[in-house]
Amino acid sequence: MNTPIKFGTDGWRAVIADEYTYSNVRRCAVGLGLYLRQVGQAERGVIIGYDTRFSSRRFAEVTASALTSLDIPVYLCDRVAPTPTVSYTIIDRQAAGGVIITASHNPGHYNGFKFRPDYAGSARPEIVKIMEALIPAEAESYRKPLAQARQEKLLFDINPMPAYFTKIDTLVNVERIKAANIKVIADAMHGAGGGLWPQLLGESVTELRGEPNPNFPGMHNPEPLIHNLAQLSAAVRAGADIGLAADGDADRIGVLDEQGEFVNPLQLYALLLLYLLEVRGERGPIVRTITCTAMANKLAAKYNLPVHETAIGFKHIGPKMVDVAAMFGGEESGGYAFGNHIPERDGFVSGLCLLDFMAVTGRTMRGLVDYLFEQIGPHYYDRIDLTYEANQRAAILARVKAAKPDMLGGLKVVGLNTVDGYRFDLEDGGWLIARFSGTEPLLRVYCETMHGDKTSALLNAGRELAGV
Repeated sequence: MNTPIKFGTDGWRAVIADEYTYSNVRRCAVGLGLYLRQVGQAERGVIIGYDTRFSSRRFAEVTASALTSLDIPVYLCDRVAPTPTVSYTIIDRQAAGGVIITASHNPGHYNGFKFRPDYAGSARPEIVKIMEALIPAEAESYRKPLAQARQEKLLFDINPMPAYFTKIDTLVNVERIKAANIKVIADAMHGAGGGLWPQLLGESVTELRGEPNPNFPGMHNPEPLIHNLAQLSAAVRAGADIGLAADGDADRIGVLDEQGEFVNPLQLYALLLLYLLEVRGERGPIVRTITCTAMANKLAAKYNLPVHETAIGFKHIGPKMVDVAAMFGGEESGGYAFGNHIPERDGFVSGLCLLDFMAVTGRTMRGLVDYLFEQIGPHYYDRIDLTYEANQRAAILARVKAAKPDMLGGLKVVGLNTVDGYRFDLEDGGWLIARFSGTEPLLRVYCETMHGDKTSALLNAGRELAGV
């Protein structure tokens, strides 16, 4: 029986050797190739990149074999490459799109298939719908030997890094960062970003877990959250100014301050926005998801800038950034995009902007958070991920849908937003949301509030509301 292939919040992901097989990856590639032919873009070619997961290189080659069998030119990365690097290469080479073989932050037994159209951001839902419909039930005949594809000038091996580094030099003052002598500890989490921070900043960076390891030892999954960053925290406390961590494909970032304490993703979003406004002097529309921070609206109001709110996932953020010519966009999970770059998360550009903010102001990382709060007041955020048995999903959804709470965590509920999940808006301007993950059997419960003593109570209220 053929596996139904459905793309989630960012591509198709599945367990290796279960549903994620060479045959199913080939089917995805053929669906993509047929879509590009249908829209008349096939001749522009496709960039293919891959991460450090088990057999990712081979899955990339299967993808290349299938696309070239359809006479679509392929530019195959000759080394492991972070997702933002592959995405930028689409723009640099004016390709029809790109494929990245990665499961991002999922556990090591997963892999995935991300597609980026020619604008280099996550594919719009309407594009994904067409692609899914074109994925054949089987695709075993779509094979072209790679040697033959190279001989026929359909397959080209490329190094995506030089052009990406050149682009970075136009976005951030790297020399100013180096001159500030900020001591950085970078945790690559055994993922695709290994080695890049030292290449960018030289001897000021000490790297942890830079060697590839598809098992991602010492962590449940390569996600830059505090429970995965004990080694990084200890290293920062031993003598560094900041800790930077990338997820498995290096499009997201996690940050620890000079005390080894986690700077949450909503604070990072607001700090990056503040940097663009104050240091770079940029102006333009701003995009955030419904679970990202209300601090965006407060900062935007100071400059009379519009804020566009989307459903969760860069498949909504990226296209919205393109549509409104946004200067900045981001989400709660540590992914941030810059309008003068690509409408796609970039962990390296995000980290460099934060380092430049430190260099310009002379403030520590925690000092920057204090500076932010001086302007718009303190905001507090927390999140829990709750596992559940698959057969319980419908019951959990029914409980959340039926809930009509007047109070949550001691705060009055003043509204409900169901654009993506269930967001209960609170009297202090904060919110609590319960939402199913699009890639794993998890119920995510998050909250933001101006009351630091309310986060635990809010998350517990969310757990009770869902009955998990």
